Amino acid sequence: MTDAHAAGGAPQARIDAWAWAIRLYATRSAATAACKAGHLKVNGHTVKPAHPVKPGDTVRALTPGGERIVVVRGIIVKRTSASRAAEHYDDRTPPPPPKEERALPVLRERGAGRPTKRDRREIERLRGRG
Repeated sequence: MTDAHAAGGAPQARIDAWAWAIRLYATRSAATAACKAGHLKVNGHTVKPAHPVKPGDTVRALTPGGERIVVVRGIIVKRTSASRAAEHYDDRTPPPPPKEERALPVLRERGAGRPTKRDRREIERLRGRG
């Protein structure tokens, strides 16, 4: 598969192939599944796997390692080395919060059973979601 050109002459590629080629996802099928699940957004819109991306597009991807925000700099459809793939995007992902600000895991005593509704609400409050 080579770089496709739009009617205007700008190079473009399928979002699933591009996300796989720049190493956002380990496999092409994982990139396709992420598109189908709504985990890939181009310029703020959820897209299908065949959606074309072009230089200047902003891509938000929910990956196993967390959310990534990248801006398309170049089109690539074949998977290459990580250093070569990095030339085709600008990573705009904000740095992770410091350890002090991260939510601590809530540990329950072994054998304590299922949390009650009250316990669950307390856990959610401690995690900052309640």
